[in-house]
Parts: sequence; C-alpha cells; structure tokens
Amino acid sequence: MRFLARRLGFYLLTAWAAVTLNFLIPRLMPGDPVELLVARMKGNLDPAAIDAMKRAFGLSDAGLWQQYFHYLGNLLHGELGRSITFFPTEVSSVIAEALPWTIGLVGVATLISYLVGTSLGVLMAWKRGTWLDGVLPAATFMHAVPYFWVALILAFGFGTVLGWFPTTRAYSLDVDPGWTGEFAGSVAYHAVLPAVTIVAASMADRILGMRNVMVTTLGEDYVVMAEAKGLTSRRVMWSYAARNAILPNITSFALSLGFVVGGSVLTEIVFSYPGIGSALLKAVENEDFPLMQGIFLVISLAVLVANFLADLAYVVLDPRTRQ
Repeated sequence: MRFLARRLGFYLLTAWAAVTLNFLIPRLMPGDPVELLVARMKGNLDPAAIDAMKRAFGLSDAGLWQQYFHYLGNLLHGELGRSITFFPTEVSSVIAEALPWTIGLVGVATLISYLVGTSLGVLMAWKRGTWLDGVLPAATFMHAVPYFWVALILAFGFGTVLGWFPTTRAYSLDVDPGWTGEFAGSVAYHAVLPAVTIVAASMADRILGMRNVMVTTLGEDYVVMAEAKGLTSRRVMWSYAARNAILPNITSFALSLGFVVGGSVLTEIVFSYPGIGSALLKAVENEDFPLMQGIFLVISLAVLVANFLADLAYVVLDPRTRQ
C-alpha cells in the first residue's frame, strides 16, 4: 500500500503541474481569443461586448494569480470556458459530444489490438522457428507503414472501389440517433474501416514487443524449473512465462489507453469521424485556444489515470511491488 500511496502522490503532483501548464501556455502566447473574435467581426463590437467576452474566456483585467485561482475554481465546477469555433457553446459541451465517439471507436480498437497482438506475441515466442514466425515480416511492415496511408488504402479499396463499407461519418443520415438496434448497427457498420485501420496499425507493436520479451523470459531459471517439474505446456506458457513477460506491455497499453481520449487524429480526418481528433483539428485551424486547452487537459489527466491503473495492475501481477 505504501507503493500505491507514493504513486498516487506523484500523480496528484503531476496533475497539478499539468493543470498549471495548461493555464500558462495559452496566456504566454501572443494574442488572445477575444482579439481573434474581434478580428472576425471586423471590429464591429462595442466595448461592453468585448468586456463580456473577456470575462467569459477568463481574460479579464485581473492579475495572473487572480486568473489562475479563478481558472482552478472553474475546473472544480467542470467549466472549461467557451469555444471560439463553436461560440457560444462551452468547451465542456464540445468535448462531451465528441468524446463518446472517440472512446467507442479508438478504445475498442485499442483493446482488440492489445489482446490479439499480445496473444500472438506469446504464441510466436513459444513456437518460434515454426510457420508462425512468418507473421514477423508482415508485423514489421505494418509497424513501418504510416497509419493514415493504411486508412486511405482501406477507404479507397473497400469503400470507393468495392463499396462494401461507408467512408464518411459515424452513422447514416437516414437513421435517428438513439438507443435502438438500427442506430447501433449503423454506428458499427460505419466504424469497421476506421477500427480496422487502428488495429492493423497498432497491433504490430504489441506482437513485436511481446515476442521479444517472451523469448528472453523463456530462458529464465523459473521457467526451466517449471518445465522440469512436468507442468503442462499451457500452464508454463501462460502462468510462468507470459505473466512475467507481459509487465512491460502493460505500461505501453496504459499509455495507449490514456491517449485514447486524444483520438486517432489522422484516421478521424480520413473518415470524417466526429471524434476528439476532428475537434482538435478544428480548434487548431481556428486558433481556438480554449478548446485546445480543454482537450489537452483531458488528454493529460486521462494519461495519468491510465498510468495509475497500470501501477495497480503491477501490484496484482508482480508480488515484488508489494514489499
């Protein structure tokens, strides 16, 4: 428990640092959101409206410390300011609308990639020298290929040429959103190509990483002893070798889960998917500092939470961390 307490303290301190940097960086940049809006309106705004927008964006004439504590107070109430791109919609509403699409697509695809890739890595290491090693060149090739190129190939081949799957949006326009089987089927149908892109692009890392660590682990004394005791191959492979070899993969998986909320930007752009990646692109194109600030904050906190969950998994899988 002392290990977890220390890690929790570290993550709380890191979260405070991330929040502080998230507050400071936009304010250290030249210009501000109000100036951008005034420029878009070609100056056709009276001073009272400009003052109101400054208060809405947390850029009043108060000092930096007052703005900082006001920013922290707003965070505690879940207020992230107002978006310039979708003005006057609040940033929290924009993120809340886009986040479920990203978590549903990228989260499920990342989980499938991890489970399939890790299992293949274990089997390829256990049966090294067999036909399974033929997967290695393909995995290495997929690891080197830019994933947006995979997305373009899939969209062209299975969407444009064959017409099997749609290449844009998250669901059909003729389907009403709601908790219905028709809507769920439309969402799943539209998510096939983006999900296959993410799985194909990320699974190679899991295969190569797990196989390399597994090969090293199979030479350890405790694995040799387990085989000498006459234990079944399945038990030696999963309970002795894979359980210890999977520890480094857990860290990379936790990082991947943390970055799930950031979306797969290029994949979402190729398939016009309404996730966080698309929202971040619009924020950058429109210099929407409040929206960028909110998205970066959510990503930072998600990575910290995912790493803390990885530490919890370490406590369960590795008894040495409990001492």
